[in-house]
Amino acid sequence: MENNKWEGKRSMEEDDDEEDEDVVEDTKRKRVLTRSGRKVSTAEGSRQPSCQVEECTADMVNAKTYHRRHKVCEFHAKAPEVLIDGLRQRFCQQCSRFHQLAEFDDAKKSCRRRLAGHNERRRKSAQDYPGEGSS
Repeated sequence: MENNKWEGKRSMEEDDDEEDEDVVEDTKRKRVLTRSGRKVSTAEGSRQPSCQVEECTADMVNAKTYHRRHKVCEFHAKAPEVLIDGLRQRFCQQCSRFHQLAEFDDAKKSCRRRLAGHNERRRKSAQDYPGEGSS
């Protein structure tokens, strides 16, 4: 009886492996559907990744996945100011988006809204453990 249970389990796992990736036609590009149901683009038919900063000619083919995903080259991700759609902006490390310079304090790399949330979480944890973390 135990053999049948294990054989059944083994055949179910084999079935799962076969269903792992189903190619789904999407409007212009092929996508692969993973076991979790998440769609992942395939390299076939996809465009060359490029930085969204005006007049940036950085080659992002060999860039890190993070930079390709957010369409920003490493240089402009760290730049204090860039020009996008005629607006002076900065890349926010917390949001992974560009915001206008007015949303940042001084030379900070995170916008005020995200920094406020971060500081609030830090204050809450400091209240939970008084005396720890203070210098």
